[in-house]
Amino acid sequence: MSAAERAAARGMMQKGEAGLPAEAQRAGFDAVFAERPLGADVTLAERTLGGVRALDVRVEGANRAGVILYLHGGGYVVGSARTGANLAAPLSRLSGVPAVSLEYRLAPEHPFPAAIHDALAAYRELVESGQTVLIAADSAGGGLALATLLSARAEGLAMPAGVVLFSPWTDVTLTGPSIDTRGEYDPLFNRPIMEDYAAMYLGGADAADELASPLRADLSGLPPLLVQVGSAEVLLDDALRLVARAAEQEVDVSLDVVAGAPHVFQYFAGFLPEADEALDRAATFIRHRLALVL
Repeated sequence: MSAAERAAARGMMQKGEAGLPAEAQRAGFDAVFAERPLGADVTLAERTLGGVRALDVRVEGANRAGVILYLHGGGYVVGSARTGANLAAPLSRLSGVPAVSLEYRLAPEHPFPAAIHDALAAYRELVESGQTVLIAADSAGGGLALATLLSARAEGLAMPAGVVLFSPWTDVTLTGPSIDTRGEYDPLFNRPIMEDYAAMYLGGADAADELASPLRADLSGLPPLLVQVGSAEVLLDDALRLVARAAEQEVDVSLDVVAGAPHVFQYFAGFLPEADEALDRAATFIRHRLALVL
C-alpha cells in the first residue's frame, strides 16, 4: 500500500483528550470497538479462568490443540474481553487455534498490580489443566503479557509456547524517545495522554517496578516473542527497546515494523494489506511454535 493510503488509514483515527475520566473514555472506546462484527463463524461464550471472567472465542474449524490467551489493550483503563475478541478471532481463524479473551480488572478502580494478578490466575489455570498456551496481546495488554510471564517464571510455572505482541506498552516510566518525537505523527496518543493512563494504572506505585515496566526486567528464560509495531506511534521505542533487550538476554525474538502504520494497525485488516499480512505472520508464528512443542 502506498504512503498516501497509509496516511488515509491514520486519518481514520482520532487523538484522544488528556484528562477525561475513565468512564467517558470507556464509553468512547466501546462505541468504536465493543460491537465490531467478528464474522458469522464466531461464537462468544462466557466463562471464568482462575476466577476471572473471560470469553471463549469459538471460531468454526479452529480446533487445533492448544489455546491462545488474549490480553486486550486500552491503557489498563479501557477495553474488555469483547474488544480483545476483535483480534483474538482473526488470530484463531488464521491459526486454527482456539482463543480465550480475558476480562481483567481495570484501573483506576483496580490499580497495579490487579490486572497482573488476574492474568496470572487465568494463565495458571490453563497451564495446570494441561493446556499448551500461547499468549497474544496488544498495547497495554502487551506489557501485561510480559508481567504475567515474569510472575509465572517466579512461581515456577511452565512458559507458554510463544508470545505475540502488537504495539506493546512496556515502559510506563515513558522514557522512550518516541513518546515525544512521534507525538505529532501518532494519530491516537501523545505524552499527556500516556501520562494519564500511567497515573491511573499505577495508583501511586513505582513506575520503575519491573512488573509495571517489564522493559526494565530480566527477560532471560522467556519464550520466543513476535513483536509487531508501526512507525507512526509513540510506543515505537517501547517495542524496539524490548526487542533489543530480549536479544541481549538470549530470548528468541522477531520484529516487524511497518512504516507509517499506526498503533495496533492490525485492526485495519481488510482495509490495510499490511494489517492482513501482519496477522498472517502472527498466525504462522503461533502454528510454528505449537508444532515444536506438541
